[in-house]
Amino acid sequence: MVSAAEQLAANLNFSALGKAEELKKRIWFTLGALLVYRLGTYVPLPGIDPNVWEQVFKSQAGGILGMFNMFAGGGINRMAIFALNIMPYISASIIIQLLTTVSKQLEALKKEGEAGRKTINQYTRYLTVVLATAQAYGIAVGLQGAGNVVAEPGVFFLVSTTVTLTGGTMFLMWLGEQITSRGIGNGISLIILAGIVAELPAALAGMLELGRQGALSTGLILIVLVMAVAVIAFIVFMERAQRRLLIQYPKRQVGNKMFEGQSSHLPLKLNTSGVIPPIFASSLLLLPATIANFNTGTGPEWFQWVVTQFGHGRPLFLIFYIAMIVFFAFFYTAIVFNPTETADNLKKHGGFIPGIRPGERTAEYIDYVLSRITVVGAAYLAIVCLIPEVLISYASVPFYFGGTSLLIVVSVTMDTVAQVQGYLLAHQYEGLIKKSKLRGRRK
Repeated sequence: MVSAAEQLAANLNFSALGKAEELKKRIWFTLGALLVYRLGTYVPLPGIDPNVWEQVFKSQAGGILGMFNMFAGGGINRMAIFALNIMPYISASIIIQLLTTVSKQLEALKKEGEAGRKTINQYTRYLTVVLATAQAYGIAVGLQGAGNVVAEPGVFFLVSTTVTLTGGTMFLMWLGEQITSRGIGNGISLIILAGIVAELPAALAGMLELGRQGALSTGLILIVLVMAVAVIAFIVFMERAQRRLLIQYPKRQVGNKMFEGQSSHLPLKLNTSGVIPPIFASSLLLLPATIANFNTGTGPEWFQWVVTQFGHGRPLFLIFYIAMIVFFAFFYTAIVFNPTETADNLKKHGGFIPGIRPGERTAEYIDYVLSRITVVGAAYLAIVCLIPEVLISYASVPFYFGGTSLLIVVSVTMDTVAQVQGYLLAHQYEGLIKKSKLRGRRK
């Protein structure tokens, strides 16, 4: 028997958008906020010679700076006030979440509910200021040491650049929170998505222009495009994949009536952690690699070897990248899904997994299944992010739109569409409730 909710979901379409005034306001607010972000990526830092910096960037765009520029929405290429983007906030979130697992005080705050989450969020903001200040100062020092990029180097430039870049990151953090609360959600992810999508047309045009000039073969361009389409299809398939656990509910008697036992499913996503592991891994790799990139040519030989191996597409970079993706896939899954809590909720409502004793044994079984599918999910993330990296790096394709960026674009788009559908579904429910109340009054 199909429930009313399933019927609504089946009939749901975006034609209802015209009647959902609240949703339209949220969409317009989100678009306006993203427009402000894109405008900020075109406001250059004061004291920078754009022509000299353009030459410096072109000489290193195929390495880690090109990857950083993708996440910054072109802000590095133009050395804009939003050059740091939202990455310091992501790094701060990683550190706070790691500390939550080892600190009893933070763990207690996490269990306090809404008030505890607000306190943890405030700690994350404070740490974001610290990390953004350190990264901004490092970029300022690097710019002064990168030739004639800075017109008037000195203390004033260091202070002004540090304050400007830190302020840009804090503004984007606030903007992301506003999109989450007043827009359609996923504020931080949408900011990263907007930056990647905005740079895609220029990157495609540049690659096609190189093909026209003969720098790239037509076959190589077709291989890259086919690879991108195949990766997108693979991502969509894997993001929708689920492992459903059968949940059985016993017979129950209400008054003189006996109701038959019902069954449902507990869906466990193959990739519970979503797009978080690649973003976390990228943000952690960007900071040391960028600082090392500015200091290339100085220091002892072992330092130069490490810098070379941490270059984009190099073995050490790829090894650390895969290791961090796998680690964060398990770590974030453990944070967002609690098997013990799920088992307790099933027990309270009388549900059980056939053949598994309710309570602790159910929690162990769910954790066992979740761990096994997370292995597959982590492998999927590593493959999607690694194969395009290797092909693009060793095929010398001057265009960074690999697995990480494709994963972010596809996953965030799917999540956003699902969220919009959720708003439309809620709107239709409200409409049905109002109609039923009117009918009741007429009777």
